Amino acid sequence: MKRVLITGAGSYIGTAFESWIAERSDSIVTETLGMRDGAWRGHDFHGYDSVFHVAGLAHADVGKVAEETKELYYKVNCDLAVECAGKAKAEGVAQFIFMSSIIVYGDSAGIGKRKVIGRDTPLAPANFYGDSKVRAEKGLRELEDDGFRVVILRPPMIYGKGSKGNYPLLAKLAVKLPFFPKEENQRSMLYIGNLCRFVELMVENGERGIFYPQNEEYVRTADMVAAIAAEHGKRIRLTGIFHPALWLLGKIGGKLGGLADKAFGNMVYEKEMSDYREEYRVYGFRESVHLTESRDA
Repeated sequence: MKRVLITGAGSYIGTAFESWIAERSDSIVTETLGMRDGAWRGHDFHGYDSVFHVAGLAHADVGKVAEETKELYYKVNCDLAVECAGKAKAEGVAQFIFMSSIIVYGDSAGIGKRKVIGRDTPLAPANFYGDSKVRAEKGLRELEDDGFRVVILRPPMIYGKGSKGNYPLLAKLAVKLPFFPKEENQRSMLYIGNLCRFVELMVENGERGIFYPQNEEYVRTADMVAAIAAEHGKRIRLTGIFHPALWLLGKIGGKLGGLADKAFGNMVYEKEMSDYREEYRVYGFRESVHLTESRDA
């Protein structure tokens, strides 16, 4: 039986993983440790096989923010993660799993452009949020040795029931709008159930290294919205009539242009980067949307 300590109480990913293991695994048990004050430093890490570190600040408005806010992101996303890993290593934990993000490669490509990330694509964070993740990765890898294995996960957009970020906004638009832009974009995405299965495999197999889990299918934003609408018995019409306006917004830039590129731009991992020796993509695109939108799921 492997013991996993989830560091970060109340997080979406940590809570989902805790439920996943409780319902499906006979070989792993989890405990959760809050990280919002310094009391976690007094917790004994001896006896845990893995630490799954999900504490962090995300979904930042990276426009005009105070220096104090930027400093907080570095303290939480970088310094806290490295300190936690150092404690785990010192107290005999064999594996540390860190939630990084595709954001370490920068922003999406603009409308009509492609951005395909390969194994040799250099890190290029576009803002302090992405940079805080890059610095955390560097600090964690410096701690790694034969007795302390570090797993860094760089997932794309994660969605599922109760998720935050871009998905809830798309879901609101799907049930309210009669029309939606039909842009030919592609996005890598990751359903929360597929992520939980992937983390389970990381623990079971004692992995180390950098991983890029994603759904099997790339997703077009318009198809995501249409699938959500269908789950609510609504048919939304996809149209290209908005393309000139969206393209112009992207060219102009600013906050609206950034939102347009974020929603309809392109950003994918090469598919072979995300393959693993055991299948973790338990849910396909349609089923994942159904489970996300279903009241009974």
